[in-house]
Amino acid sequence: MKIADIDLGSQPVLLAPMEDVTDASFRIICKECGADMVYTEFVPSDGLIRDAAKAIAKMKTSEEEAPIGIQIYGNDPDAMVKAAVMADNAPEIAGGHGCDLIDINFGCPVSKIAGRGAGSGMMREPDKMVMITKMIVEAVKKPVTVKTRLGWDDNSKIIVELAERLQDTGIKALTIHGRTRCQMYKGEADWTLIGKVKENPRMHIPIIGNGDISSPMKAKEAFERYGVDGIMVGRASFGHPWIFHEIKHCLITGEVLPPLDVRSRVELAKRHFALSLEIKGPVTGIYEMRRHLSCYFKGLPEFKETRMKLVTSTDPDEILSTLDMVAERWGDVPPIQTVGVYGI
Repeated sequence: MKIADIDLGSQPVLLAPMEDVTDASFRIICKECGADMVYTEFVPSDGLIRDAAKAIAKMKTSEEEAPIGIQIYGNDPDAMVKAAVMADNAPEIAGGHGCDLIDINFGCPVSKIAGRGAGSGMMREPDKMVMITKMIVEAVKKPVTVKTRLGWDDNSKIIVELAERLQDTGIKALTIHGRTRCQMYKGEADWTLIGKVKENPRMHIPIIGNGDISSPMKAKEAFERYGVDGIMVGRASFGHPWIFHEIKHCLITGEVLPPLDVRSRVELAKRHFALSLEIKGPVTGIYEMRRHLSCYFKGLPEFKETRMKLVTSTDPDEILSTLDMVAERWGDVPPIQTVGVYGI
């Protein structure tokens, strides 16, 4: 699959952008575990044009993460265009590698975003969505892609027609989450409409499917049954970044790997922790790793006390010692099959 000149190979597996999850350290870990492409956390267009430090910091990436997309969101056309131009020039503004493409978030369902007409809130204004997309495509040099949903609710699943209109703006790929905005993350993702978009003879850009890819066999089914060009893994990677290796192995061999053993999870957690400290410093690095650390060991018996140590300690050496203790105490416990902290 190619997005413009970005060659991601056959049956690529991408890491979905997730707020408070896909920071730089997690993106690097997922790349090392086999993700073919990663994306930043959602970057608010209004924050960028106000030069908000937090928004600008989200655009800082590294060569280790490439290819990487910067994802922006908003509902004001002028602000979205200005933000896209800033993302296009991210190395000069935020430092680092910048991006290989710019992704537009028309899919986030959370109320604080969709409720004000951004993210999947745009599904209620398809004409405006198409207009904003066209304006961004014409304003930037990098390839532009879109991530969206099936529609606003069950009575307005407009994705088949909308996909054609978005393609006509000049975007280079389209990612579709198989739920409506009103579904949020409830119920099963409906991949049949994703398949219909892919089957449409007018569509010629890559179609990437997203939603409920929580195991290697589900990934395999997505490619074989619905014919998508790529798949995107989101919540199932949180606490389980090695899912990318598991999926790639299954796609190549048809085999499902056994669950990753506890000692290997400890080494991966230590690598992730080291990256977080290096990139964000000891205070923020420790604080923001808390959401990840205990999730690596979800399901271990009698783990509550150890989990509390991992999520309350402010001493890097103590955290590393606790991780070593996890390997020593639970290293011989039969491996646990996980599907990400969300259990989807």
